[in-house]
Amino acid sequence: MSLDPTEPSDLPTVDVLRLRPLEGRRLWLRFSDGREGTFDLAPLFEKGGSMIEPLRDAAFFARAFVEMGAPTWPNGFDLDPINLYLQLHAEGQLTTADAA
Repeated sequence: MSLDPTEPSDLPTVDVLRLRPLEGRRLWLRFSDGREGTFDLAPLFEKGGSMIEPLRDAAFFARAFVEMGAPTWPNGFDLDPINLYLQLHAEGQLTTADAA
């Protein structure tokens, strides 16, 4: 798959269907197109900010859930599923989910 984010028609329309918080402030994500990958939030923690600070607590981080297709936390912080997908794709981190 070739994605060019400068071309609107090349932007995927995907949502996160499932997620699982992992150690090291990472999230396993399954997208609506059947692909999955693990996203490392370390760069966000380096930037910091009032919405990120609660996520430093492992118990709070583990409370992540999917709301309207986006990984979300109880403080209202969320991540854009399309940007997550594009980053994972660019890093070669997306795989096809195993058939159940």
